[in-house]
This record gives sequence, C-alpha cells and structure tokens, in this order.
Amino acid sequence: MDYIIGQPRPGQPGVSSRAASAPGTARPAAAAPMEPGMIGAGAPPNGAADADIIMDSDQRTFMADVIEDSRRVPVLVDFWATWCGPCKTLTPALEKVTRAAGGRIKLVKIDVDANRALVSQLSQLGLPLQSVPTVAAFWQGQILDLFQGALPESEIKRFVEALLKAAGGAMPSADLLADARAALDEGRVEEAAGAFSALLEQEPESPEAWGGLIRSLLTLGDEDQARAALAEVPPKIADHAEIAGARAALTLAEEGRKVVDALDGIRSRLAANPDDHASRYELATGLNAAGERAEAADALLEILKRDRSWNEGAARLQLIKFFEAWGFDDPATMAARRRMSALLFS
Repeated sequence: MDYIIGQPRPGQPGVSSRAASAPGTARPAAAAPMEPGMIGAGAPPNGAADADIIMDSDQRTFMADVIEDSRRVPVLVDFWATWCGPCKTLTPALEKVTRAAGGRIKLVKIDVDANRALVSQLSQLGLPLQSVPTVAAFWQGQILDLFQGALPESEIKRFVEALLKAAGGAMPSADLLADARAALDEGRVEEAAGAFSALLEQEPESPEAWGGLIRSLLTLGDEDQARAALAEVPPKIADHAEIAGARAALTLAEEGRKVVDALDGIRSRLAANPDDHASRYELATGLNAAGERAEAADALLEILKRDRSWNEGAARLQLIKFFEAWGFDDPATMAARRRMSALLFS
C-alpha cells in the first residue's frame, strides 16, 4: 500500500500551531518564582547543546539546567529514586515522549536521594516531593504543572501537549495533523495522504490520522487501499468517531459507485413517478458519490417530506450516515441537519 505506514509518501509537512486539552493532573500549591540566587548559585552555565534534550542534573547545575533553560523551552523534571519501582517504568516513557516532541521540551532527571538539599529547597518553595516519582513542568522559571505516580504513555503525552499549549506551541504531531487536514481541505490530496501516513509512523494509534488517510484514499478514488487501511486500524480505536466516519464514507462510496453511472435513468424514473422513493434514495446515494452533497441531502429530505416512515425510516438513517461520513461540522451536514429537524419536529 502506497500510503500505509512505512511506505513511500509524497510531500513534507510544514508547521502550524495546535494542541490537545490538558489532562487531569495534580497541581502544585502556589509556588514562588525561583530566582537565580536560590538554587545552584554560582554554578557554571549549562554547556549542553539544544539537541541535548534528556539529561541528569543535580543541585550544582539545577539552576542552569532547569530554571534558566525553562525560559527558552518547557522543562520536565523527573524526580526519581533508585529504589522506586514505578520510576523504572515512568522514566523510559518520559524519555520517549520527550524525543517525540522533537526538541520542543527538555527532560531533566533528578535522583532525590543524591540531592536531598535540593529537594528540601524545592519543597520549601511549594513543590510536593514527599513521594516519587514526581514530575514537575517548569516554564519561564516557574512550576507550571505536575503529576505524581507512573502515568501511562498516553497520559504523559496529553500532559506534555497541555504544557506546550500553555507555552504557545504544540507537539510536532499536532502540526503534522493540522497540515494534513489543510492539504485535504485544499485539494492537495496526494500531499494529505503522505502527511497522514507520516503521522501514523509517529502515532500508530491516532484515529485522526487513520480517518484522514482513509478519506484521502477515497478522494483519490482508491477504494481498495482505503479498505485495506481500514482493516489495519488498531482494534482499540475502531469505534472512535473519526474511524466511524471514515468507515461510513467508504461504505457510501461503494454503494454510490454502483449507481453513479445510472443517474440519468434514475432521474427519468423520478420524473415519471415523483413518489418513487426507492429511486430517489438511489439518486441520493449516487449524488453523494459524485460529490454533490447538498443535492444528495435534498433527495433524502424530499423523501422525508413526502413519507417520513418510508422503508422504516431509511431516508433519515441514510442522512445520518451522510452526516457521519461528511463530518458533523461540514457545512452541508449542518444545513441538512437543520432542515431534517424542522421536518421531523414540525
């Protein structure tokens, strides 16, 4: 498959700004901002290059590694101990998410047993370090947020996304998703398919990327690849709204392909018998496959107007499938939903 993970893809993403909402995390008590003289006074500046995004630190270098660097980039500080079992699972997950951020955050690791004086000073400033692991996010010299305990990677990612959003940025994957969606909306479908595929290499369980890839393949007219992509969607996200919408779009494309070449004949039958609801239903399916969304909705709405209970409400159910496939914020969806509500509840 040309656009499935690991295969060649056209185009290269640009940059945008978008991030996810904050996860539910514990927040520190109001902590005073740290000043250069409080911790590590007189310590030499950190000589690490910008690419050095994961490091160990101590009281001597904490000021440079964390406080000063947090004025440039958000810094996660992992407070851990050698005897701490959960730390052994949390730290590798933190490192993975930090690398995925592509230099937009930094991870600093502090062994609490080897840096008791530092821990004492930070506790006096309001940072709760009674237990480990504790992860604190620093930005502009202050503690912005924290969590305690070994979170799963998905929650760490949401924590970092919220941190980046607060700092005015986003994860590279959020930029890539925004670029892919923009390319699809603007008709640069090959580029969109490549960008969605690239995003899946970074996040194989992204429902937005899978849904976007399937829709891109459908727009390119490649139902076989779209069907194959749908089959590769991880089971845990198979019921996500993005996947459900893409699945509906594929089903409608398959249905429409069978009638799109017969639209003239269907229109002739309707001209002879305006109450031929089966033909009007076929017309709607074919119009949708041809990309004429408003006209497709009109045909189903006409069935509802004439006989809302026809074929056990088939017109209403097909409209709902259209909305799912188009996206609930699509202009054609919103217009048709308003008209459907007026018909059903008048």
